[in-house]
Amino acid sequence: MANPPHGGILKDLIARDAPRRKQLSAESETLPAILLSERQLCDLELILNGGFSPLEGFMSEKDYNGVVSDCRLADGNVFSIPITLDLSKETIDELGVKPGARVALRDFRDDRNLAIITVGDVYQPDKQKEAKEVFGGDPEHPAIKYLFETAAEYYVGGKIEAIDRLMHYDYVALRYSPAELRLHFDKLGWSRVVAFQTRNPMHRAHRELTVRAARARQANVLIHPVVGLTKPGDIDHFTRVRVYQALLPRYPNGMAVLGLLPLAMRMGGPREAIWHAIIRKNHGATHFIVGRDHAGPGKNSKGVDFYGPYDAQHAVEKYKSELGIEVVPFQQMTYLPDSDEYKPKDEVEPGVRTLDISGTELRKRLRTGAEIPEWFSYPEVVKVLRESHPPRSKQGFTVFLTGYQNSGKDAIARALNVTLNQQGGRTVSLLLGETVRHELSSELGFTRSDRDKNIGRIAFVASELTKAGAAVIAAPIAPFEAPRHQARELVEKYGSFYLVHVATPLEFCEQTDKRGIYAKARNGDIKNFTGVDDPYETPVKADLTVDLSQSNVRTIVHQIVLLLEAAGLLDQL
Repeated sequence: MANPPHGGILKDLIARDAPRRKQLSAESETLPAILLSERQLCDLELILNGGFSPLEGFMSEKDYNGVVSDCRLADGNVFSIPITLDLSKETIDELGVKPGARVALRDFRDDRNLAIITVGDVYQPDKQKEAKEVFGGDPEHPAIKYLFETAAEYYVGGKIEAIDRLMHYDYVALRYSPAELRLHFDKLGWSRVVAFQTRNPMHRAHRELTVRAARARQANVLIHPVVGLTKPGDIDHFTRVRVYQALLPRYPNGMAVLGLLPLAMRMGGPREAIWHAIIRKNHGATHFIVGRDHAGPGKNSKGVDFYGPYDAQHAVEKYKSELGIEVVPFQQMTYLPDSDEYKPKDEVEPGVRTLDISGTELRKRLRTGAEIPEWFSYPEVVKVLRESHPPRSKQGFTVFLTGYQNSGKDAIARALNVTLNQQGGRTVSLLLGETVRHELSSELGFTRSDRDKNIGRIAFVASELTKAGAAVIAAPIAPFEAPRHQARELVEKYGSFYLVHVATPLEFCEQTDKRGIYAKARNGDIKNFTGVDDPYETPVKADLTVDLSQSNVRTIVHQIVLLLEAAGLLDQL
């Protein structure tokens, strides 16, 4: 098919290399292979299918330096985000990665070879410059954190030959490649297409915005959400896609198409907006909506925005003629209850009543089960969101008790287990230290490393149960601060985490030890025993501190229940 009007020349490597697929596949089995990470797989998929045209591989040092410094590839084409294959020195040495070498690129999930890269160069990037020029330099920026904490120290550039496309098992019918989407638009007779980028659920305001943008330009709408890697804490893509599917029938007949984009976002604000425009041009869009603080990660820890509200719009506008796609500035929409309609805020007359619900307020209403009015979102959309975001009283959580052996944490855990089971409403799981040691960690000893592994396993199990909506009570000794903090971070991806420090003094624990375990440790019969010949690090930020030498199990359990009730996690007992 002709490339115009839907974008410029498309570098579809899958189609280009299809005649040699068997030959390339056979060769790849004889080559050393790089197991690609999730982000590298997202990048590879869009290189292979032409989403990143004009790229035909991972960036060489020349291309990388041009993009970092000037938003241009070595050949002069506009490109704003470095697309790089980062590798450690160990991997480079082990696989013999050097100019001229051919290396297979393999999917870590199923061990399939997807492509072969012919190495052009291996170089050490100036990460400080990349951080400043591409992302603005704030060390709290998620892309900069990734750059210095996760990305390897060397980049490998080289052209790619395609063997196979990535295998997806979800929403396959919605995963259009750029060529497929262009063809789809041609079949529908669409010559003008407004693309809408999103990584969030869509509500009535988004529908009104996109319909207005399309009608003003006599165009149709491509809803093109990111389903690769987005910002940590974002709503999962399964829920979001169900929302988009529920919303689609609310568009005028035949106006909108939904397609999914397997992009790994960098949250790079102005640079990312230019990148998004290039990607949508490649997918056949003629217009692109650029929002307020488009693709920005919000605020840093000091409450300062990483980017200005309209920096992204200005950045895309600057390159508009070269990009070949028209910018549609985002219009902030507001609801007018007296006329039951949405209008851009700048078109509302002074004194006219308006209503809005912020993202924070929406999350609060979902969490508490409060009403979400129809003027804000359609009932079918709210239904999907409520299925994935039950009220607090139905959400999972973990109570993590830590303290010395015989501090009373096990007795508290058992009593809390009975109390929560008596109330009902959710499954309760009890992970006592000794039980976990016997069932999950029987091969581990009591070295620092083995203790950390044990807490890591408890945290993993607790996070999975929390995600499933259970109440989890864990009661290991957990003597070290770092693994406790990591456990909190893991569980809090899916629900609430409460650290209860059972701060019963060591002397009291020894005096009341009827099993004689401390005596054995003092005699040297038990090694690496916490409190005797191994340290216990007092928790820095416990949610609750209790002491069984000054209280009793019943009172302490009541304190924990009050803590959970105050957070809305329990129905009133």
